[in-house]
Amino acid sequence: MTSRPGPSLAQRKRQLVADELTEAALQLLALKGFDGVTVDEIVAAAGVSKRTFFRYFASKEDVVVQFLADMGTDMCAELASRPAGEPPSTALLRTVLVPLTTCGDHSEKALPLVRLILRTPALHARFLERQAQWREGLSTELARRLGLDPAADLYPHLAAGMALTAFDTVLWRWSENEAGDDPAGLAEQAFAVIGTSLDTVG
Repeated sequence: MTSRPGPSLAQRKRQLVADELTEAALQLLALKGFDGVTVDEIVAAAGVSKRTFFRYFASKEDVVVQFLADMGTDMCAELASRPAGEPPSTALLRTVLVPLTTCGDHSEKALPLVRLILRTPALHARFLERQAQWREGLSTELARRLGLDPAADLYPHLAAGMALTAFDTVLWRWSENEAGDDPAGLAEQAFAVIGTSLDTVG
């Protein structure tokens, strides 16, 4: 069996530049607020040209949108990898724990960014758009796992929506609480409330 070749040097370099731009942009946006940061400041912090920035992103908003897209990709991948016989409540909890655990492990960086997204109308709107896309992806995967028809059965769409409502509720609670709650712990509390309903597959 032949292994797939790894990314080329050019691809690795491109990814490195994208990561540095993203890191610089997210830190500045979280620190100064969405309206308080210019593209010029981002490229100065990342040590690249403005032309380079626009090769990767159309606007500073797109930096956050890409961050959200990556979050959704990670959740869909996690759900697809869960054991086949696992109860839906457990599989969905583990799914939302992927980004929430990362947030908790890097709270100094993640918490200001979450607050920025939730409290900036333009970014929050994009966040909700992304959640709608995640819901479709998660419901399709749930239907596949359970042998249901996503066009005929209500359960996959409702269950995905419940899981993402719990995810959203946890983020809001975490962003508003100054006591330093652990988002993963909050997620487990939320799923203790909705778990029975998630495991009742109609």
